[in-house]
Amino acid sequence: MTRLVAVTGATGFLGGYIVEALIAAGWRVRILARQARDYPQHAGLDFETVLGDLADRPALDRLVDGADAVVHAAGLIKAADMATFRAVNVGGTANLIAAVNDCPTPKHLILVSSMVAREPRLSAYAETKRESEAALSSLRRGGWTVVRPCAVYGPWDRETLAIFQSAARGIFPLAGPRHGRVALIHASDAARAVASLCGQEGAGQVFELTDQRVEGYAWDEIAAAAAQAAGGRVVKLPLPAIAVRWAAAVNMAAARLIGRTPMLTSGKAREILHSDWGSAAERQPPPDLWRPRIGLEDGFRDTVTWYRNQDWLPK
Repeated sequence: MTRLVAVTGATGFLGGYIVEALIAAGWRVRILARQARDYPQHAGLDFETVLGDLADRPALDRLVDGADAVVHAAGLIKAADMATFRAVNVGGTANLIAAVNDCPTPKHLILVSSMVAREPRLSAYAETKRESEAALSSLRRGGWTVVRPCAVYGPWDRETLAIFQSAARGIFPLAGPRHGRVALIHASDAARAVASLCGQEGAGQVFELTDQRVEGYAWDEIAAAAAQAAGGRVVKLPLPAIAVRWAAAVNMAAARLIGRTPMLTSGKAREILHSDWGSAAERQPPPDLWRPRIGLEDGFRDTVTWYRNQDWLPK
């Protein structure tokens, strides 16, 4: 019988890629979704849906029942306050673990965390991702693996769209520190890593996921790759740290007035200004299990082409 994997966060950007990669690897897939509707990123994919969320224990029980592996990719990347982050990122993980613990058969639980969990003091997001990893110590049935993707990009992503919009306009803000390093990975490569790990035993390991340049890129290199993908030249606009912090403060004040949750917060500014978001070969999954396929130039070109085909960027 084909193995079954349960997936949370499947309706998100990276989650959609994970579902596709699992199906391509021969898994039957069951996802957790708040609403019974068609998601464009899932077009053409065949899977089962359980309606509910991470606070719905009966739904979580149905989700993991009979599954051989569980991929926990759900979580908030932006929220109004720490309490909201913690309720979903930590509380939701604890609820899922409790459901797995009550299953009669052990599972391999793969937690999709983030590289920012290395630096939990930087932001509420980083702190709660680290706390969600710590919650795995309560898993009693089966094993676990943590993957920490670096900055993920690719078609369907709206969070990094602004980078390419700036490049298309001929401007690239250099928000990070001059000598900082930022690792990047295409979403399809990150998803393949998760799918590859699903077929392994959970041994309590933590892996970072990057492209072939595990040490990361300088901001100048990222700007050059974005300019090449956009088909033009860009003016690099260095931003001092105080400008990044000020922009975050203004953004948060404006967001409170209009009742929206901003992406650029004080915590996110601290993440951006952190100098080391690179990795190392020994932190990656074993190369005989998974290797990234998509380099920065090809990945950026693929992403820009998709954005333009969808009219997210001018042609």
